[in-house]
Amino acid sequence: MRLDSTVVSLVAQPSYEQRPLEAAIDRLLAPMAGFGTLRTMQVLLKPNLITARNGALACTDSRLIVTVAQWFLAQGTQVTVGDSPSFGSARSVLGAIGALPALHKLGVPVAEFRRSKVITLPCGQKAAMAAAAMDCDLLVNLPKVKAHSQMRVTLAVKNLFGCLSGFHKPWWHMVHGGEHGRFAELLVDLLAVLPAGCTVADGIVAMHRTGPIHGDPYPLGVLAAGVNPVAVKTALLGLLGVDPHQCPLWRAAHRADLAGTRMEKLVFPLVQPTGLAVADFMVPGELGPVRFNPFRFTKNSMKRMLLRVLGR
Repeated sequence: MRLDSTVVSLVAQPSYEQRPLEAAIDRLLAPMAGFGTLRTMQVLLKPNLITARNGALACTDSRLIVTVAQWFLAQGTQVTVGDSPSFGSARSVLGAIGALPALHKLGVPVAEFRRSKVITLPCGQKAAMAAAAMDCDLLVNLPKVKAHSQMRVTLAVKNLFGCLSGFHKPWWHMVHGGEHGRFAELLVDLLAVLPAGCTVADGIVAMHRTGPIHGDPYPLGVLAAGVNPVAVKTALLGLLGVDPHQCPLWRAAHRADLAGTRMEKLVFPLVQPTGLAVADFMVPGELGPVRFNPFRFTKNSMKRMLLRVLGR
């Protein structure tokens, strides 16, 4: 994944209405350099499919997923949609948010992220990554702009944690999420091993106050795109008026000296963030623990296994 870019494209997009959304996606994706020849590429779309509960707000909007799929199909690529939800399957969540019929009509398959590849991160930590995410030619990150009870906000980097295969995500919370753990640093380290790609962040209707599942809708009316998810995150923090130093993932990226953490260094070819900035987007004041307690870990693991057996 390219982590040297400081270019972030922003557009105002007040609704998910089909034609304006198609035009906005084309405006964001068409100029992006670094894709090479798209024709025949294997493209994986990685939306936020956290859960079917409150999925219409907690997940990347189905209309955005379908519109991005259509854009890449029109370029001659082979498109797959994949994720590893906290509960249930990617297919069941896509069905719950209304995306599955349109994807089926387009001939777009769904990857469940159950097959994994063990990759060594730059820090030396082993990571069981979803094979579908590692084997694609282009990884398209489609996060939802949300407040988050553990990370304050989730904008572009946190969604890529979902490229860790199934059970390994809660395990990382357990092992690396303690008070002196390195959970945020490991999430940032994942970026170095992921394939080339881009981020298109869904901020048309965002989630604020709390999250990542049960917050309140916020009509932000923004789409943000870039090849460096760190730069996209920094741009959105500035737009939302959230202090980046209060965000664990931004701090970890800044400590790693990654390009894209300095707002003054970012380049905005379309719209400046000052023209889209808001002053009343609310985030949690106090963050909850990242580490799952053992009882919660065991209970949720059993629930995940049951849902998998039931095929949901």
